[in-house]
Amino acid sequence: MTHEPLILGIESSCDETGIGIVRGSTLLTNTVSSSMDEHVRFGGVIPEIASRAHLDAMIPALHAALEEANVTLDEMDAIAVTAGPGLAGALMVGVSAAKALAVAANKPLYGINHLVAHVGVGLLDDSGIEGFNADFMDSLPKEGLGALLVSGGHTEILAVRDITSDVELLGATLDDAAGEAYDKVARLLGLNYPGGPAIDKAARNGNPKAFAFPRGLTARKYMGTDEEHGPHRYDFSFSGLKTAVARVVEGFEARGEEVPVADVAASFQEAVVDVITRKAMLACTEQGIKTLLLGGGVAANSRLRELTAQRCQEHGIKLIIPKLSLCTDNGAMVAALGARLMSEGRAPSAIDFVADSSLPVTTVQI
Repeated sequence: MTHEPLILGIESSCDETGIGIVRGSTLLTNTVSSSMDEHVRFGGVIPEIASRAHLDAMIPALHAALEEANVTLDEMDAIAVTAGPGLAGALMVGVSAAKALAVAANKPLYGINHLVAHVGVGLLDDSGIEGFNADFMDSLPKEGLGALLVSGGHTEILAVRDITSDVELLGATLDDAAGEAYDKVARLLGLNYPGGPAIDKAARNGNPKAFAFPRGLTARKYMGTDEEHGPHRYDFSFSGLKTAVARVVEGFEARGEEVPVADVAASFQEAVVDVITRKAMLACTEQGIKTLLLGGGVAANSRLRELTAQRCQEHGIKLIIPKLSLCTDNGAMVAALGARLMSEGRAPSAIDFVADSSLPVTTVQI
């Protein structure tokens, strides 16, 4: 029987301190300590606060994870850590902790890409997806898997030909990520942070056709035709949409009228998810992607899930959405990718690697 590596994964790219432990493709624990409450009054993540929160949470989270998994650090076959992309200071806390543990316990260390780890969550048997586990990943055709990652920091479409070595970025946001746009619009509407859940809730009582908000980078000059592709065919832009919402809100306030929050929220949300799903379907059909994984914190958005499912069905694409605890940032996804790298004989990272806040998605392992 092939040995299944026991891997400790550390995630600290933003405001969640995640410690995950997996044995092969079996999830043993997924411990997450979030500092979100500390950022609420600022309406967004403050890097310095996030970094200090990681320092406070790292050791307690590590002890809790080891206890829940009923394993010791000495039993680990390797340690994996998010090396980037993310907030520089936050990444350094996790990388420093991982290096210290690796040296102290004499364990190999894998510095991995945060975005690819979001895809790697599908390597887990307990990903919450029927039929989507390590065996399923092994049987995928080389050109068959894509990922749509939608979060506060990233909105990207990926083609995943080999989870350990061949990931291609097909499209990305040129300005705000979708989650950032949600946070900024929520602030305009007087809604709570984080904006995603607040707008999603408000939109349920609104009319998504009340306002004709712009769909960024969807004009013909950007997307082109089948014969002549535009320069940003698979890319996103949400800054113009945010500005359009601001103008509408300012107009109501200037007239002394009450802002129709539900209608604005619903119309804004429809514009975001319409563009995301249209671009994703275009990329999938043109790149031969038959299975699409939806990940990132915004994957919790009800309208995004609904419209993605509808359009995937229309295009004959299998949609994969991990359970919510594995969509957001977590250590389990880091450990899962680390286990796959080790199982395939990939050499560990050099101990002197540095965190890279802008690590490209094409670099699976640093």
